[in-house]
Amino acid sequence: MSLVNPFFQIDEHEWEEIGGGIKRKIVGYTDDLMAVHLCFDKGAIGAPHTHEIHDQIGYVVEGSFEAEINGEKRVLKKGDAYIARKHMEHGAVALEQDSILLDMFSPAREDFLK
Repeated sequence: MSLVNPFFQIDEHEWEEIGGGIKRKIVGYTDDLMAVHLCFDKGAIGAPHTHEIHDQIGYVVEGSFEAEINGEKRVLKKGDAYIARKHMEHGAVALEQDSILLDMFSPAREDFLK
């Protein structure tokens, strides 16, 4: 895996539709770290799931979400975040249109680059 460009300017990248009312832009990555913008339609669901090798932080850039970590739910607004270590079940539901998460993964999600 190699870094393509050391700078990310949001207007130079198109959203990639990933289904279910969610689209993403990969901000950047190294072998050990990845940042991804995810934009949700109101009510779109990031279904609860776990990661085998990835730790994840989800930072709310815009809007709000109901986030769930290991069965505990909290409403998160702009500036809030959740932390999900590997093997912790986590998910989120967008409470507003065009709610945006900045998801950070360690190590990088190679599956996002295929």
